[in-house]
Amino acid sequence: MLFVFSKILAPLTEPDLLLLALLILGLLLSQTRRRRGAGRAIVVTVTALFLAVAVLPVSNWLLAPLELRFPQPAPPAQVDGIIALGGAINPELTARYHIPSLNEHAERMTEFVALARLYPTAKLVFSAGSASVFADHPPETDGARLLFSELGLDPSRVIFEDRSRNTYENAILSKALAAPKPGEVWLLVTSAAHMPRSVGIFRRAGWPVIPWPVAYKTGGPYDVQLGAHFLHLDLALHEWAGLIAYRLLGRTDALFPAP
Repeated sequence: MLFVFSKILAPLTEPDLLLLALLILGLLLSQTRRRRGAGRAIVVTVTALFLAVAVLPVSNWLLAPLELRFPQPAPPAQVDGIIALGGAINPELTARYHIPSLNEHAERMTEFVALARLYPTAKLVFSAGSASVFADHPPETDGARLLFSELGLDPSRVIFEDRSRNTYENAILSKALAAPKPGEVWLLVTSAAHMPRSVGIFRRAGWPVIPWPVAYKTGGPYDVQLGAHFLHLDLALHEWAGLIAYRLLGRTDALFPAP
C-alpha cells in the first residue's frame, strides 16, 4: 500500500503538472463572481512561477547540491562487487521494438559495463523490477540483458534482481541475492542526483558501498530549452521529497546523507 500511495502522490512533485492544475483552477475561479479575484491571483502567480523556471536556473540550484554531495572517487585497486540501479531503460519500448530504449540516465548502464571490464573478477548485480502500479509491465532487467549482450558483457556474469519497485527494495532484495561479506568493496552506480538517497538507504540496510555517480545534469553549459528546465526541476523535487519521506520512514541513515 505504501508503494501505491507513493506513486499516486508522485504527480505532486512534478512542477509542470502542478502548475498546469493550478492554472486551470485559476482560470475556472476567474469565471465566477465570488472567487474572481482569487482566480486571477492564482493565474498571475502561476505565470510568475513559469517565467521564473523559464528564465532562472532554478533546476540547477536544486540539482547541484544533490549531484555534488558525493564526488566520484578514484578507481579502487580492488573491487569485490558492482551494483547498478535501474531507471535508465524504457521496458515497454524495448519489448515492443526489441532494441534497448534508454533515457536520460543511460550512463548507469554504460558505466556499469565499463566497470565490469575494468574489474573482471568483480561480482555484478543489476537491480530493477517494474515500477508500474496498475499494469503488468516487463521489468527493466529484460532490456538490461539485451543491452549488456549487445555491448559485449556476458549476461550470465550478472545477477539480475527483477522484483524491486523502488530504491529501498533495490537495496534489500539485491543484498539478499548478492550476499556481500563484511569488508568487501562494492561500487554503487546510479545517477548523481539519486546518489544521496541511495547511499542512505544502502547504509541503513547494512550494506556499505562506494558511491560511483553518473548521469550528471549540472555543471555544463546552461540549457536554454524550457523542457529541460522542467525535466530537471522534476528530478530535483522528486529526490528532495524522497529524502524527506524516506527519512521519516526510517529507511535512510540521515536526512541528507554525506560522505
